[in-house]
Amino acid sequence: MKVSDFVIDFLVKEKVTHIFEVCGGALAHLLDSLYGRKDILTISVHHEQAAAIAAEGYARIKGDVGVAMATSGPGATNMITGIASCYFDSVPAVFITGQVNTYEFKFNKPVRQIGFQETDIVGIVKPIVKEAILVKDPSKIKYYLEKAFFLARSGRPGPVLLDIPLDVQRAEINPRSSVSFKPEQKSARMEARLVKDIARSIISSKRPVILVGGGVVLSKADKELARLVSLTGIPVVSSLLGLDAAMAHKSTFVGMIGTYGNRYANLATANSDLLLCLGTRLDTRQTGTKPETFARKAIKIHVDIDKYELNNKLKVDFPVRADIKAFLQTLNGYLKQYDPNKTRAWREKIKYYKERFPSHALPSGETIHPNFFVHQLSVHLPKDTAVCTDIGQNQIWSAQSMELKKGCRFLTQGGMGTMGSALPLAIGASFAKALKPVVAITGDGGFQLNIQELQTIIHHRLPVKIILLNNSCYGMVRQFQEQYFNSRFQSTAIGYSYPDFQKVVSAYKIPVKKISKNSQVPGAIKHLFATKGPSFLEVIIPRKTQVLPKLSVNKPIEDQDPALSRPELSSLLTKKQFR
Repeated sequence: MKVSDFVIDFLVKEKVTHIFEVCGGALAHLLDSLYGRKDILTISVHHEQAAAIAAEGYARIKGDVGVAMATSGPGATNMITGIASCYFDSVPAVFITGQVNTYEFKFNKPVRQIGFQETDIVGIVKPIVKEAILVKDPSKIKYYLEKAFFLARSGRPGPVLLDIPLDVQRAEINPRSSVSFKPEQKSARMEARLVKDIARSIISSKRPVILVGGGVVLSKADKELARLVSLTGIPVVSSLLGLDAAMAHKSTFVGMIGTYGNRYANLATANSDLLLCLGTRLDTRQTGTKPETFARKAIKIHVDIDKYELNNKLKVDFPVRADIKAFLQTLNGYLKQYDPNKTRAWREKIKYYKERFPSHALPSGETIHPNFFVHQLSVHLPKDTAVCTDIGQNQIWSAQSMELKKGCRFLTQGGMGTMGSALPLAIGASFAKALKPVVAITGDGGFQLNIQELQTIIHHRLPVKIILLNNSCYGMVRQFQEQYFNSRFQSTAIGYSYPDFQKVVSAYKIPVKKISKNSQVPGAIKHLFATKGPSFLEVIIPRKTQVLPKLSVNKPIEDQDPALSRPELSSLLTKKQFR
């Protein structure tokens, strides 16, 4: 059997339904093995970065491995950004690159290159993958494929890269005699006594808060989290990547915390006496630049599958290395007698915070404010819709003000933060959701970085609803420049430009619409979803529109800008009302 045929058969057996790729000579045999296949679909995109990010979107929706392929040299290096995103955000993915024939590869020779487009992609990506392998022996292809999928899924998920030379792709093997990969099954041991101690702390706390991170989604712990919330009624806040899981709990969900978090969520966290952190890195965007001030009066419990994240950026009282799902199953067993009434006053106080500092108040006048627009969008979202955001202000406005309905998903990048990621994320999500509606929220800057993927969307008639928040600049960096660089808007406004998006998108035969007034918002959103297939809505907002609230350097998360008066902030942090 030809190695390239074996590779595709293996992917099918692993329940991979779509491969995202851009063709190239070093992929020739693998592409030929895909020809005419009905059990796996080849999605030809128009840039390898988009292929990698589409695989990421697919993996996030499926909850399993996404696959992307690229040719050697520039094809492989173009995928690096998407590979890194999967690594930082713990997304299971397998990336397959074609490579020159082994007899054209330089190996340890002190030359720069021998084969055309020869590039040591394995050496390049090693810091951003769980493993990278150059397959030199055709008889080991089964071993390497099994290892790749095991590593991608196990422990803290992430990407694996297989680099397969042309002569290996075309080699003949006997699958029956191929060696299999036998993993060592190692699981993080969790002490029952430790979980019992944590349960006691939760039961005795008066102002508990649950911080949900992206690890809750990755560990498929949605039901266990729902059970915990049902048993206790404890208020839930989230990290950026935790929004996907946290928003499902409408009655207890408070909001996103951190630098760009909702002010009421930050106040709840600051006033908590116990903080249960589930599957989150507790990075600077969550804690602020002075982590010692983060929830400083709270008992902190940090649960994560990755032992290196525990006590890394923030010292905690209970570091627990465990799978979130397994931890919650055990914890819930100790909380069956929990009395939710004991925290009623605490929940009422958080309700007051939310009423005092709303994130999406109706703006005066006709100028569209993005927080209000995003909230209106969420009101009209169909059930089971995936929302994919780009990076920049559009991401934060969405995270601050989106309210998802049952079955909806919120996909965005965290660690890598790739501008231009919304479109390819939406493409991958659309295929994974069997072509159900997907919303891509982007900005005028990010949209131009992967705008070529409009052709992928129209080619497959994907029901991707594209919303472009156009503030005619790179808004997030412009806001930094206004705050820290005396409004010297180099390269964010000065030197920056954009095309007539209505004409550009129309050229791809996608229906377009533009609005600039609040009164146009409801009708435009309804029209967006009423249109079959893809559609495009451009929303004009003022260039000066900022992301607020926002945390400045060296301040605790409860002291965001625009700053509250010191007496008001002090009153909000008073503990008397909780005694």
